[in-house]
Amino acid sequence: MIYNLTKGYPAKLITIFCLPLFIGNLIQQLYSITDILIVGRLLGVNALAAVGATAPIFFVCLLLSFGFTNGLNVVTAQCFGASDFNNMRKSVTHAIMASFVLCCCMTVFLICFLKPVLHLMNVPTEIEHDAYLFMSILSAGLVMIVFYNLTAGFMRAVGDSRTPLYFLIFSTALNIAFNFIFIYFFGLGVKGSALGTVLAATIAFISCGLFMHFKFKIMRLTKADWKFDKNILIKQLNIALPMSVQFSVLSISMMVIQSACNSFGPEVIAAFTAALRIEQLGTQPMLALGMAMATYSAQNFGAKKIARIRQGVRFTILVSFIAAILMSLCVRYIGRDMISVFLSNYNPFIMDVGKKYLGISTPFYFFLGLIFIFRNTLQGMGKVWLPLLASLTELFIRSFAALILASAMGYQGIFYASPAAWVSASFVVVIGYIASIHTFKKTLKK
Repeated sequence: MIYNLTKGYPAKLITIFCLPLFIGNLIQQLYSITDILIVGRLLGVNALAAVGATAPIFFVCLLLSFGFTNGLNVVTAQCFGASDFNNMRKSVTHAIMASFVLCCCMTVFLICFLKPVLHLMNVPTEIEHDAYLFMSILSAGLVMIVFYNLTAGFMRAVGDSRTPLYFLIFSTALNIAFNFIFIYFFGLGVKGSALGTVLAATIAFISCGLFMHFKFKIMRLTKADWKFDKNILIKQLNIALPMSVQFSVLSISMMVIQSACNSFGPEVIAAFTAALRIEQLGTQPMLALGMAMATYSAQNFGAKKIARIRQGVRFTILVSFIAAILMSLCVRYIGRDMISVFLSNYNPFIMDVGKKYLGISTPFYFFLGLIFIFRNTLQGMGKVWLPLLASLTELFIRSFAALILASAMGYQGIFYASPAAWVSASFVVVIGYIASIHTFKKTLKK
């Protein structure tokens, strides 16, 4: 169902729009946990470490493409908020063409430079082969994964967060089933996990695209919509390119952390991988609020309703504060005991390492929530350079902590990298939001 977020009570609209996003994010994380549970339980610690060691490489490409496609869809949401449906459909066709070019470039890069990147990241020799196989298959299927998310993004841009949720549930169920079948019955090892992901994304993309074509009449594309429009593309790229750089900077900072972690061996890698999955599960409420604000702020910015954006931000800060407290307590005192679930045999060292990381990071979830809210709000308003500055701040702080503190404190030094980055980056986006709102208010008065 299409929702116009420029009319009605902001708190109610954001809540209705946010809930499917939260459920969807939760399902994605549960899948991620199930995936590494299948790998860890059926294939062992080394296979789990191979998947975890390569995750940042895939996330660099995935987040770069997501930042790019999200930036393209900001224009779609702004056009919808302004009731400019002709340009909205043009933004969809231009987003498809631009995303295809990006995917081709990334796939070629990964195929050509994957082995050198694995060496650069200090991936241990005993897991290097599995890591290479896993990433090679994901690289080949990257275009399907990106286009599935792009299509779901089109729906969210016009205020529909429920339909993408249904397709996500469908895709996740397929993914889990394929992974189990390929690993358990066909004995494909880590290759089975990658194949399951690609195949599920392909089926979900085709299904999602067909549904959108037949059910969303205002987004039904015609031949005229595919005519190249330089102005539309420039407007999209002005937002999409900085956002893609921002997302890739964030993922590169995680690569630095993972590279430092890899130097401490498979057990530390496995512990860090399991702990991160649990943390990602715990931070989903704050992430969903931020994602909701991206569409909400884009539509209202297109309609020139700045006061409504401010109302939405105040509401989401309050909810995020409550969610951060609750989730930090859950992860700290319940989630840390879930680490053993990922292991075929109880390993006290892995359990201890994972618990230490979660004990350090959980008190800082509120700052992460602020980043989600203000970064997405600024992006929705087309202010992409401030979130990019925040991402560069995160890169610098994470790299410093991961490299300097790890050399001084061992693997425990890595655990302080994300909290330090969250605190620093939150100040950048908060100050940037206040300054941007002040500027827009002055502009509207003229």
